[in-house]
Amino acid sequence: MHISSHVRPDLVTGGKTLHDVTEDISRHVESKPNPRWLIAFGLSVLLLGYGLYNVYKTVWFGIGMWGLNKTVGWAWDITNFVWWVGIGHAGTLISAILLLFRQKWRTSINRAAEAMTIFAVLCAASFILEHMGRPWLAYWPLPLPNAFGSLWVNFNSPLVWDVFAISTYLSVSVVFWYIGMIPDLATIRDRATNKISKIVYGSLSFGWTGGAKDWSRYESVSLILAGLSTPLVLSVHTIVSFDFATSVIPGWHTTIFPPYFVAGAIFSGFAMVLTLMLITRAVYKLEDYITLEHIETMNKIIILTGSIVGVAYITEFFIAWYSGVEYEAYAFINRATGPYWWAYWSMMTCNVISPQLLWIRKLRRNIAATFIISIIVNIGMWFERFVIIVTSLHRDYLPSSWAMFFPTSVDVGDYLNSFGLFFTLFFLFAKFLPVINMAEVKGILKSSQKHHEKAYSKKSESAHV
Repeated sequence: MHISSHVRPDLVTGGKTLHDVTEDISRHVESKPNPRWLIAFGLSVLLLGYGLYNVYKTVWFGIGMWGLNKTVGWAWDITNFVWWVGIGHAGTLISAILLLFRQKWRTSINRAAEAMTIFAVLCAASFILEHMGRPWLAYWPLPLPNAFGSLWVNFNSPLVWDVFAISTYLSVSVVFWYIGMIPDLATIRDRATNKISKIVYGSLSFGWTGGAKDWSRYESVSLILAGLSTPLVLSVHTIVSFDFATSVIPGWHTTIFPPYFVAGAIFSGFAMVLTLMLITRAVYKLEDYITLEHIETMNKIIILTGSIVGVAYITEFFIAWYSGVEYEAYAFINRATGPYWWAYWSMMTCNVISPQLLWIRKLRRNIAATFIISIIVNIGMWFERFVIIVTSLHRDYLPSSWAMFFPTSVDVGDYLNSFGLFFTLFFLFAKFLPVINMAEVKGILKSSQKHHEKAYSKKSESAHV
């Protein structure tokens, strides 16, 4: 009698023990910075410095330094804001929703994805402050008691709800990320050899002892935060989409925006997670923890969300035709054939065509192909935001008010500033904090070992029979 059992591929390969997990992930925190890290960090700081100079020019001289004009009042700033908020979606999705659904493959990538979320939201917030023109009055959108008589924020405005949604999203994401790190920070505290490291990691680990009570509270809080975070995944980009959908401008006034923006956000977020994790995997030699199974699973999500985005593009054209509103029809025809046709077709190529290549299993499991497609997807998603914003504004109802938008060096500099900020923060995180959740990976290791022991005992039984 022969009994066959299907064994799922390991989520941790290389026959790792619990001690190996601790050693492999802790050594990057404990060792001195290597030359590659120093070069990459130095370049990101230089980029940040150049960007901050442009931010200074924006704040000091005003947003007239940008390429805006009377017709195109929103352009690169809001494009970049929406793009960065979208990138921040994958972290909460991986951490919260996949935790609630008990998806074990999330464990090797959730820590870096959560960090990416926080840094991306900070980059998005920087564009909001710059766009205000007078950032020292940034508290005005908040519903605070003030000295302006009966002047209050307009609660009907989606811009006010942007403030609520994004600040809540950032707060919950930071707490979720930090609490998930406490057991690992305690491990690094216990391994620390110098006094400063012991004090720093000791204070950060909040006196974690690893007792049953600690783990019980840790798991309870993680589930509560996951439950709070899950609605945020849907609400944040839905509210961002209302910035456009609640207007009457042709090309924006559409009810498809909320689900379409959420799918696009998850699409771009997973692409950025792949870009960062593939680099981290290679530099820190974490191939046994971030395996081809993780990469293939994320690629499958990119196929799904990319297909949803493609259907949304087609639906927009259909509704523009079906509505019989000539202004709507013109807005979409102008996108595809007008002066910004190159941006529209770049968007379609990057977002609709390139992800379909991942239906081929060899490409889904190919590191180089995945890395290239992940970058192409995020380029396409930036173009999507640019197309939605600029091509809907640059041609108004009156041909006399038609205008083109051309970015200035300050536009570009502010955009580069966000990259400098993002990568400076990410490199600091990758050096001084564990990039993979050791505690959760050890739990996976135990369960996979039990699975293999069970499979082995079944095979031995069948051999005796």
